[in-house]
Amino acid sequence: MSPRTRMAVVGYGLVGRRHVDVIIRSPKAELAAIVDTSPANKAAAMDHGVPVYADLGDMIKAESPDGVILATPTPLHIEQGLACIGAGCPTLIEKPIAVSSNEARLLTDAADKAGVPLLVGHHRRHNGMVQAAKSAIESGIIGDIRAVQATCWFFKPDYYFEEAPWRTKKGAGPISVNLVHDVDLLRHFCGEVVSVNAVAAPSRRGFENEDLATAVLVFSSGTIATISVSDSIVAPWSWELTARENPAYPATSESCYLIGGSKGGLSLPDLRVWQHEQQPDWWTPISANNLRCKTDDPLVVQMEHFVEVINGRQKPLVTGWEGLKSLEVVEAITRSSQLGREVSISEKRAA
Repeated sequence: MSPRTRMAVVGYGLVGRRHVDVIIRSPKAELAAIVDTSPANKAAAMDHGVPVYADLGDMIKAESPDGVILATPTPLHIEQGLACIGAGCPTLIEKPIAVSSNEARLLTDAADKAGVPLLVGHHRRHNGMVQAAKSAIESGIIGDIRAVQATCWFFKPDYYFEEAPWRTKKGAGPISVNLVHDVDLLRHFCGEVVSVNAVAAPSRRGFENEDLATAVLVFSSGTIATISVSDSIVAPWSWELTARENPAYPATSESCYLIGGSKGGLSLPDLRVWQHEQQPDWWTPISANNLRCKTDDPLVVQMEHFVEVINGRQKPLVTGWEGLKSLEVVEAITRSSQLGREVSISEKRAA
């Protein structure tokens, strides 16, 4: 039997704890160490019976893990990511990959130069329903994708911000914190974005950031997508409340993505494909069939994939470059909302 792959988790917050739980349950991975600077988190991490460090560099030198998962605040990703890459350690960085695309490019360039696998935690791509939708789209069942409507509405309570005041600051609104996941999935389904046109509304709670934004994305394929995000709207239409990925969120039976094609329509996450009985014709009956999919926890699938990447048996599904491209789109959305005009991705790169 092959030895299990030794994983270290940096950051023992909400996301880091989920990664630790996944590793502990994995038949192919084992928890080598945890890194966190918070006294409370360090004390809680001790319960797992592995070494707990306050410093990433000290952990790498002492433990030499096979892989590292960075589940720390985004501003720390550049320094910690470069440290892992410099040590030749395959790294999975939670989304977004960095604060800015410039920092993300430093990470991706360093990883390429060192030949070290760099993955980004856009775990939704590992979800069975996303994989089923991607396969259906590639098979041509709905024809050419013409348009997409994506909704990301939910209400974050006041204590969410009181526990972490940085969430109220400029650059920490729902565009950068939440929308990057949805943008990444739209890129996964539709290809590359060439331009965006967005509008945002200032926080009604008086925070420095926005609490509502809507954007129109134009893809190189000609697809046009509209996407709306808010952390101050009471609604069931968001991935968190519809996909049943995380048991911490209440589940609803609604959908949050509508994908319109020349031969049919597809909604997610319920995986319903709508088509006219013989040929597209609004005068003829239309009905739906549900696609089948795997229901494994995407974080578990992502971890299994990371193990395979570390051992050279698979190539990364979500590379650092994929994380960079999704971040570029999010930055363009922010820039467009500030300038009040359309912004091209090439213009954003040159800015």
